[in-house]
Amino acid sequence: MRYDPLPKELYIRNRAKLMRLMQPGSLAVIMANDLMPTSADGTFPLHPDPDLFYLTGIEQEETILLLAPEAPDPKLREVLFLRKSSPELETWEGHKLTPEEARELSGVQTIRWLEEFETIFHQLMCVTEHVYLNLNEHRRAKIQVETRQRRFVRWCQERYPLHHYVRLAPLMHRLRVRKEPEELEQIRRACVITKAGFLQALRKIRPGIREMEIEAEYAYQFVRAGARFAYPPIIASGPRACVLHYMKNDGVCQDGELVLLDVGAAYGNYNADLTRTVPVNGRFTPRQREVYEAVLRVQRAMIQAAVVGKTHREWQREAEALIAEELVRLGLLRPEEAKDLESESRPLRRYFMHGLGHPLGLDVHDVGFLEEPFAPGWVLTVEPGIYIREEGIGVRLENDILVTENGPVDLMADIPIEPEEIEEWMATNREG
Repeated sequence: MRYDPLPKELYIRNRAKLMRLMQPGSLAVIMANDLMPTSADGTFPLHPDPDLFYLTGIEQEETILLLAPEAPDPKLREVLFLRKSSPELETWEGHKLTPEEARELSGVQTIRWLEEFETIFHQLMCVTEHVYLNLNEHRRAKIQVETRQRRFVRWCQERYPLHHYVRLAPLMHRLRVRKEPEELEQIRRACVITKAGFLQALRKIRPGIREMEIEAEYAYQFVRAGARFAYPPIIASGPRACVLHYMKNDGVCQDGELVLLDVGAAYGNYNADLTRTVPVNGRFTPRQREVYEAVLRVQRAMIQAAVVGKTHREWQREAEALIAEELVRLGLLRPEEAKDLESESRPLRRYFMHGLGHPLGLDVHDVGFLEEPFAPGWVLTVEPGIYIREEGIGVRLENDILVTENGPVDLMADIPIEPEEIEEWMATNREG
């Protein structure tokens, strides 16, 4: 692996937390994601299942974890199943985990080959009443491809129709939204690597550069640090910055434009999420700076507002009220329009049409219960924006924060964001 693995004690604790939430007489099944096909005989790189990784630290294809806290045989209370290797397989695909390696990574003591799964699973089902099965229940998920987990749910319910089946996702969401110290360390490392990519990009940005060339500067910094892109990078100059999920990155950055950089690194499968908006020529115009400082004031205020007990809905509404005030100052809304903060078609949504932030962790849009109040250990993005299509100006600023009992901690506080900082950094560090 390209990153330093976390200690197995974290995964031992995570499994113990999950098993304490499970009903008596129950069994949970967590499995790796599919290797997804491209075309011909190609496949995409494996994207580790975040729940399996959270519980084991394992990211190898076809892996299955069984948790049966009350199994009569103590050796079967935690069982990890691995794909069995062979000389031919390793010739084509490389090294696969040995039982000893998997034991050292995960802390699971009982390691078996996949060929034994059905036998051991049946043995446990005979003494189990409740079966926790897992599906992607993210509120924004649009699932069109049948997953390995979905196929297993169907197989299991057809073979064992009289068991009581339970959703595992709500338990995992409750656990994963609160980050352990080891997880926070990985997120911090992802933030450090993201900062390095951003500063390298600032060295290169100038009129005439292609958006993809800026993307390449990030890629160099990320890969050399053992990281990867947390999500497809958004490098959007000029009017393209008003396209929220612009990912072509094929435009040319023009003199006098702003370029929006929404790029984060993932380290050890934990994600960072940063957005900065900078002047292509190194100097903000008066209007650009006016819009930029409006967004920055909102971001500062909403970082401080992310306190224990605040709900996401309250936080979003507070941000919209502040942005509406800024839009009046910018001459984009009339005062009476700014007062409409409740209707579906509220005028401010012409200029700010997305959420203020989201949980962050093993997923970029991480799991959690956004209807519940913020709690210590949550990691959130804070990303207000103002998009003025008619002026070709889009400004978004995003930092990642940790919610604590003593107030929010900005995990990206050392990454330049003040307009003076940006201009000075570009003026003194720009490369040819």
